[in-house]
Amino acid sequence: MDVLIHVFIALHIIGIGALLGGFLTQMKAMGAGTARFTPAMLHGALTMLVTGIALVGLNQADDHTLNNIKIGVKLAVLVVILGLVYVKRDEEKVDKGLFGAVGGLTMANIFIATLWV
Repeated sequence: MDVLIHVFIALHIIGIGALLGGFLTQMKAMGAGTARFTPAMLHGALTMLVTGIALVGLNQADDHTLNNIKIGVKLAVLVVILGLVYVKRDEEKVDKGLFGAVGGLTMANIFIATLWV
Protein backbone atom coordinates (compact mmCIF):
# COMPACT_ATOMS: atom_id res chain seq x y z
CA MET A 1 0.00 0.00 0.00
CA ASP A 2 2.89 2.37 0.74
CA VAL A 3 4.16 2.12 -2.83
CA LEU A 4 0.72 3.03 -4.18
CA ILE A 5 0.46 5.98 -1.81
CA HIS A 6 3.89 7.22 -2.93
CA VAL A 7 2.90 6.90 -6.60
CA PHE A 8 -0.15 9.07 -5.97
CA ILE A 9 1.95 11.58 -4.02
CA ALA A 10 4.28 11.81 -7.03
CA LEU A 11 1.32 12.34 -9.36
CA HIS A 12 -0.07 14.97 -6.97
CA ILE A 13 3.26 16.82 -7.11
CA ILE A 14 3.25 16.61 -10.92
CA GLY A 15 -0.21 18.21 -10.87
CA ILE A 16 0.91 21.08 -8.65
CA GLY A 17 3.95 21.50 -10.89
CA ALA A 18 1.73 21.83 -13.96
CA LEU A 19 -0.56 24.33 -12.24
CA LEU A 20 2.21 26.45 -10.76
CA GLY A 21 4.41 26.11 -13.86
CA GLY A 22 1.57 27.31 -16.06
CA PHE A 23 1.14 30.32 -13.79
CA LEU A 24 4.84 31.13 -13.67
CA THR A 25 5.25 30.94 -17.45
CA GLN A 26 2.50 33.56 -17.80
CA MET A 27 3.97 36.02 -15.28
CA LYS A 28 5.47 38.26 -17.98
CA ALA A 29 2.20 38.20 -19.90
CA MET A 30 0.36 39.05 -16.69
CA GLY A 31 2.44 42.21 -16.41
CA ALA A 32 1.45 43.12 -19.96
CA GLY A 33 -2.20 42.29 -19.30
CA THR A 34 -2.31 39.41 -21.80
CA ALA A 35 -2.10 36.42 -19.45
CA ARG A 36 -4.40 33.48 -20.02
CA PHE A 37 -5.06 30.18 -18.32
CA THR A 38 -3.21 27.43 -20.15
CA PRO A 39 -4.47 23.87 -20.60
CA ALA A 40 -1.61 22.72 -18.35
CA MET A 41 -3.10 24.74 -15.49
CA LEU A 42 -6.51 23.11 -15.90
CA HIS A 43 -5.04 19.62 -16.23
CA GLY A 44 -2.75 20.20 -13.26
CA ALA A 45 -5.66 21.28 -11.06
CA LEU A 46 -7.72 18.28 -12.16
CA THR A 47 -4.77 15.96 -11.52
CA MET A 48 -4.42 17.41 -8.03
CA LEU A 49 -8.10 16.90 -7.33
CA VAL A 50 -8.20 13.28 -8.48
CA THR A 51 -4.92 12.28 -6.83
CA GLY A 52 -5.80 14.15 -3.63
CA ILE A 53 -9.07 12.27 -3.30
CA ALA A 54 -7.25 9.01 -4.02
CA LEU A 55 -4.63 9.83 -1.38
CA VAL A 56 -7.27 10.46 1.25
CA GLY A 57 -8.93 7.13 0.47
CA LEU A 58 -5.66 5.19 0.38
CA ASN A 59 -4.45 6.70 3.66
CA GLN A 60 -7.75 5.96 5.38
CA ALA A 61 -7.68 2.41 4.06
CA ASP A 62 -4.17 2.03 5.46
CA ASP A 63 -5.37 3.29 8.90
CA HIS A 64 -3.31 6.49 8.83
CA THR A 65 -4.50 9.41 10.94
CA LEU A 66 -5.68 12.28 8.74
CA ASN A 67 -6.17 15.95 9.54
CA ASN A 68 -9.62 16.35 8.03
CA ILE A 69 -9.70 20.12 8.61
CA LYS A 70 -6.46 20.56 6.67
CA ILE A 71 -7.74 18.33 3.87
CA GLY A 72 -11.01 20.28 3.78
CA VAL A 73 -9.23 23.63 3.57
CA LYS A 74 -6.94 22.34 0.81
CA LEU A 75 -9.95 20.95 -1.06
CA ALA A 76 -11.84 24.24 -0.76
CA VAL A 77 -8.86 26.22 -2.08
CA LEU A 78 -8.39 23.77 -4.96
CA VAL A 79 -12.10 23.90 -5.88
CA VAL A 80 -11.87 27.71 -6.10
CA ILE A 81 -8.73 27.45 -8.27
CA LEU A 82 -10.31 24.81 -10.47
CA GLY A 83 -13.52 26.81 -10.83
CA LEU A 84 -11.68 29.98 -11.86
CA VAL A 85 -9.42 28.21 -14.33
CA TYR A 86 -12.28 26.16 -15.81
CA VAL A 87 -14.64 29.10 -16.30
CA LYS A 88 -11.98 31.38 -17.83
CA ARG A 89 -10.04 28.71 -19.78
CA ASP A 90 -11.17 29.86 -23.25
CA GLU A 91 -10.67 33.59 -22.79
CA GLU A 92 -7.77 35.21 -24.65
CA LYS A 93 -7.00 37.54 -21.74
CA VAL A 94 -7.64 37.12 -18.04
CA ASP A 95 -7.76 40.02 -15.60
CA LYS A 96 -4.48 40.54 -13.72
CA GLY A 97 -6.16 40.29 -10.34
CA LEU A 98 -7.94 37.06 -11.18
CA PHE A 99 -4.80 35.52 -12.64
CA GLY A 100 -2.77 36.64 -9.63
CA ALA A 101 -5.41 35.20 -7.30
CA VAL A 102 -5.04 31.78 -8.91
CA GLY A 103 -1.26 31.97 -8.45
CA GLY A 104 -1.61 33.14 -4.87
CA LEU A 105 -4.12 30.43 -4.02
CA THR A 106 -1.88 27.82 -5.61
CA MET A 107 1.06 28.92 -3.47
CA ALA A 108 -1.20 29.09 -0.41
CA ASN A 109 -2.22 25.47 -1.05
CA ILE A 110 1.45 24.46 -1.23
CA PHE A 111 2.20 26.20 2.07
CA ILE A 112 -0.86 24.66 3.72
CA ALA A 113 0.33 21.23 2.61
CA THR A 114 3.88 21.69 3.84
CA LEU A 115 3.60 23.93 6.91
CA TRP A 116 0.32 22.88 8.54
CA VAL A 117 1.25 20.04 10.86
